[in-house]
Amino acid sequence: DQLNAGAMANLAPPADLLLDLAVALGIGLLIGLERGWESRADQEGGRVAGWRTFGIIGLLGGVLAVAAESQGVIVAAVGLGCVALFLALGYQRSAADREGRGITTEMSALVTFGLGVLAGRGELALSASTAIVMAVLLGIKPEMHGLLLRLERRELLATLRLLLISVVALSVLPDEGFGPWGAINPYRIWRLVVMIAAIGYVGYFAMRIIGPSGGLVATGLLGGLVSSTATTLDFARQGAGQPAQRRILAAAIGMSSAVMMARMCLLAAIVAPSLSVPLGAALLPAAMTCAAVAALLLVRSGAGAAPGGSGGRDPLDIRGAVVMGAVFAVAAFLVQAVQHLAGTAGLYPLAFLSGFFDVDAITLSLAGGVAGGGVEAPVAVAAILIAGLVNTVMKPGLVLSIAGAAMAAMTALPLVAALAVGATGWLLVR
Repeated sequence: DQLNAGAMANLAPPADLLLDLAVALGIGLLIGLERGWESRADQEGGRVAGWRTFGIIGLLGGVLAVAAESQGVIVAAVGLGCVALFLALGYQRSAADREGRGITTEMSALVTFGLGVLAGRGELALSASTAIVMAVLLGIKPEMHGLLLRLERRELLATLRLLLISVVALSVLPDEGFGPWGAINPYRIWRLVVMIAAIGYVGYFAMRIIGPSGGLVATGLLGGLVSSTATTLDFARQGAGQPAQRRILAAAIGMSSAVMMARMCLLAAIVAPSLSVPLGAALLPAAMTCAAVAALLLVRSGAGAAPGGSGGRDPLDIRGAVVMGAVFAVAAFLVQAVQHLAGTAGLYPLAFLSGFFDVDAITLSLAGGVAGGGVEAPVAVAAILIAGLVNTVMKPGLVLSIAGAAMAAMTALPLVAALAVGATGWLLVR
């Protein structure tokens, strides 16, 4: 009996193998569910492959992947060839009955077989997640076709240009410093250019989808997570060409600045927790005040009835982004020069200078100095707040130079209120 029990145990498949095959079957059933639902109106036998067939194809891929471990990869290759042959014959038969038939189902079946092979080889997370993405892609066909019908040529070209300057350009630029003190980093400078251009790109489509007010506010909030200065620049340019939307744009700048203040506090607290209380007492009330006044400004603007949309503008303003990137490159050089030439004595001037362009770099640097013991916490808090103060005060001036005094005055309302509340909070805990 013991010998028989041992023999039966050796014949029993391991649990990992059963799990691999179960995932392979589940992949086929998942994709087959979507394909079956899509062709549910077809007569029985009129489909090339349905729910059950897709399940079998996925399971076949898993079984052949297991067999290939002992019999060689040729087994899986032959299986793929057989599946492709049967799909081709089925397509030929169904295409004769219906004109203009696509090959989405047939290609999906081939991918299902390949995902079944991956699952059979133990790549469960990769195969399952790919199957889910594929099912979603297949299921949103009406929405994708509707998007193509609404997409204008300039919007398509803008999307391709954004991919070109981001995926392609960033992959070839060196991520290292050049020049004196290594201050010029081509990768980081161009990444900033991409971020600035992407903010305007996202804002364009947000306005088309959500509407003028909602799209601008959403873009302001998202832009505040990346660069409130870049967001302010983009909105100021929009305000110069669209006077009717200046109040909404000013409110969106306030929302972006509120996110920036909260982000500064969070970054510093993560690196140096001891800074959370003194910075939080100033920045968090300031952020809430800025957001509240900006929301009030938005309500008073009557944004719901505001006309707007894309306005025929280019969704991707690469030229403006490049100019802003060049300004940031000069600023990065000046910041490094002050830091190396003046040392610790130049900490406050350095924070002042950084505030014109970027608050994250100085915030992280000072918080790291506090965590490492090289910078005293009160000095770091004061310097970080100087950078935030300069960045906040600079925004109405930036708007003034681009869009005029009217929009600059509206932009200043939430920012001045935030500065007053933030200064009060800082004095209370100082």
